[in-house]
Amino acid sequence: MHGSYQLGFTFLLLPAILAIVVLLISRSLYPYPHNLEVSTPSIDTKGFNKIFWFYVISTALIATGFADFALIAYHFQKTAVVSPSLIPIFYALAMGVDGVSALLFGRLFDKYGLSIMIVVALLYALFAPMIFLGKFYIAFIGIAIWGVSMGAQESIMRSAVTVMSTIERHSSAYGIFNTVFGVSWFAGSVIMGLLYSFSINYLVIFSVVIKLISIPFFIKILKSRNKINQTA
Repeated sequence: MHGSYQLGFTFLLLPAILAIVVLLISRSLYPYPHNLEVSTPSIDTKGFNKIFWFYVISTALIATGFADFALIAYHFQKTAVVSPSLIPIFYALAMGVDGVSALLFGRLFDKYGLSIMIVVALLYALFAPMIFLGKFYIAFIGIAIWGVSMGAQESIMRSAVTVMSTIERHSSAYGIFNTVFGVSWFAGSVIMGLLYSFSINYLVIFSVVIKLISIPFFIKILKSRNKINQTA
């Protein structure tokens, strides 16, 4: 393959401009987006309940064990599992799967609710051993699962925050969620980078185990919500 970074970033300029145009149009059509929310009775406006904090902890665990593509690309090039020219293609594949899976998981979340998060946690645990221990075709499947995980992260994982908090607390809830998620992802990336320098096996074990630990928290959330619904 031939080309340059300048040409690549030039192509990226078009979707960036289109995104800004769509944002400006949306701002013009809906200047007060909070008016679109359906008003519901306030249950707790003084703080967040335990369910919210359980959710923050569970997603923070997932973020901590989530390998960033920078580390994945480094692994592919260092081990020659994937040729340098195909690494961007693998990323493009992951982003394509990301887009499709985001729609799919959004639909499943609307139908099954928070129970789908357990499936998401299991999917998160799958890609690390496939990507870091597998050969070309296994890594190919692993990167597709990584894309599915990104789709779930960008859709239902953030959408579920609205379920965990009242309308009056949505802004604060998203602020807390994104802060904890981002810090956990950063900390996990540092840990996995260090583990990679010692042993890939250590990295894989860390990634898988810490994601599986999140599942009991999701189960606790489901049980707590079921009790609330039964008493409501």
